[in-house]
Amino acid sequence: MLYAFAFERVGVVVSDLYFLDPKPLQGQETPERGVRLEMRVFESGELTGSLYAARPITIGRPLWRVDLLQDAAAAPNTFDRTHHHPNIVGWEPGPRTFVKELSDDPLAWLSSKLTDIPGLLREAGISPDEISAADADSLRTAAPEIVDTVRRVLERVWAGELARPTTDVDAGAVTSMRASWL
Repeated sequence: MLYAFAFERVGVVVSDLYFLDPKPLQGQETPERGVRLEMRVFESGELTGSLYAARPITIGRPLWRVDLLQDAAAAPNTFDRTHHHPNIVGWEPGPRTFVKELSDDPLAWLSSKLTDIPGLLREAGISPDEISAADADSLRTAAPEIVDTVRRVLERVWAGELARPTTDVDAGAVTSMRASWL
């Protein structure tokens, strides 16, 4: 499942995630499941046909990521592996950053980040020029809807509808990102 909220140049994508880390941290060797949210660059392409043709839209590089994950066998609402990646270089996330407030109340933490765009940019090392004032305002305005979407996807993960393992094998590890584009 993939949800996208696109503004002028940036947006947010939300997806379910089932993941077996091939290089897990100690104590995190079992599969994880939950929701991934990324702030991404969005690009609008040129029309390729008539004035009525659909315009291509590309979801580009990530700027910031939060993973609301927990041990796949844990009870709902555990969030024992919930973390974020405040620093992304190119397409690669920096190391997992665990924050007590994020694990204690992930939706409130996420809401605070999405409504404090200057703080999020500063923490992520993103130049304020990267996001227009209009994008920042749109993101702030859409924050309640985005957080509600994350909540609904989490509920579907906990119900067993989303973030399920597949039999895809890559280098010996079972991985599934039901929306493999994230």
